[in-house]
Amino acid sequence: MRKKIALVTAASLLASVVALSGCGNSGGGNDAPPNTQAAGAGTTETKAEGGGDAGSKDALHLTFYYPVNVGGSAAQLIEALCNDFNAENPDIVVEPVYTGNYDDTVTKLQTAVQGGTPPEVFVSLATQRFTMASTGMAMPLDDLIAADADGQEYIDDFLPGFMEDSYVDGQIYSIPFQRSTMVMFYNKDAFKEVGLDPEKPPTTWEELVEYGQKLTNENRYGVGLALNSGSAQWAFTGFCLQNSENGENLMTEDGKQVMFDTPGNIEALQFWLDLQNKYEIMAPGIVQWTDLPTQFLAGEVAMIYHTTGNMANISQNAEFDFGTCFLPGGKRQAAPTGGGNFYISNGLSEERVQAAWKFIRFMTEPERAAQWSLDTGYVATRQSCFETELLKNYYEELPQAKVAYEQIDIAKPELTTYNAAEIWRILNDNIQSAVVGDATPEEALKAAQEQATEILAEYQ
Repeated sequence: MRKKIALVTAASLLASVVALSGCGNSGGGNDAPPNTQAAGAGTTETKAEGGGDAGSKDALHLTFYYPVNVGGSAAQLIEALCNDFNAENPDIVVEPVYTGNYDDTVTKLQTAVQGGTPPEVFVSLATQRFTMASTGMAMPLDDLIAADADGQEYIDDFLPGFMEDSYVDGQIYSIPFQRSTMVMFYNKDAFKEVGLDPEKPPTTWEELVEYGQKLTNENRYGVGLALNSGSAQWAFTGFCLQNSENGENLMTEDGKQVMFDTPGNIEALQFWLDLQNKYEIMAPGIVQWTDLPTQFLAGEVAMIYHTTGNMANISQNAEFDFGTCFLPGGKRQAAPTGGGNFYISNGLSEERVQAAWKFIRFMTEPERAAQWSLDTGYVATRQSCFETELLKNYYEELPQAKVAYEQIDIAKPELTTYNAAEIWRILNDNIQSAVVGDATPEEALKAAQEQATEILAEYQ
């Protein structure tokens, strides 16, 4: 039987939230957790209900927007961390504001900026950095880093695979926080059931098909892969990296050009359709990102491509033995990185900028970042985190969690461009047109290339 991992420290954090705010069970996925302040509700000069210590009478109040894009207890953990910061810094009160998923967060951030009430600090996708810089919604952090005695040491401690998508034109605009790579979760019990070695997951696309055919029956699909808007581009980045001639990504590093309609990418999209239509080992139609973990836990799909940010959810709720592995490769093995970074809003007073920076430094301290990884499944973002006893013990007890970290060396950032939301929409819409049979993979990606090139013309 699978060994259940008791995350005692996570439980104690949640207990503190319940004691301080009366929060019940966590809200997962895209549903607002109970008793957390919602974006758009407005901020007050006193700590929002559920926030803990209100600080001193003259405390500086900061608003912190954060998304939750995975299941589990991330929202309550964020509240607990903010409580800890407020207790240590009575002159500052950080008011956490739950903003839905990543897409919701960008929309609510834009609304707040237009209304003249931006949050001082927020978490948004690393892929939004070009947009945050070009629109002036976020400020560069280089001066803050330079002013810290250990600023360069601090930056150098972040994993290069995560830090590389913090830069715009040589300046740092964000700090890695809830970061991930896409990994494969697989049901070891199902493997045994059909005569597959549970310690030998698929390593190639050919093996993925072979295993998927053995695992598929009237009650279960072999493969689960999200194709919904907002998620398809992440998975597609991985498949394109795996099938590119020389490891090229879907875009240039400066975020100004896309490379959607290459022969390798057309083959990758055709492979997706073949999983559904030719091999019939994946559910037909648009598979939803948020459904996959639930289907996996219910035994309705044997292998899923998903974020390591769901590790805690799956490890605590699976009633079967499960494993994780590198993503199977086409011409090579590769994976996309993803997840959210900290940003500071532009145009703040120096006092608020310094307070926001202090909060970011607090949230990314090695022990705290290690604990966040342990409690959520996200990959710890700093090298020093892996020297802590917390992570050493965690990986010993739950070796499945280490795969995402080990995979970083072969991972690259997901689709990241200027006007990222529009470019994502274009790619996702055209991928879906192929999935539903309105276009061939070649037609879909050529249309996406033309539409995206037109949008990006203003940045050339």
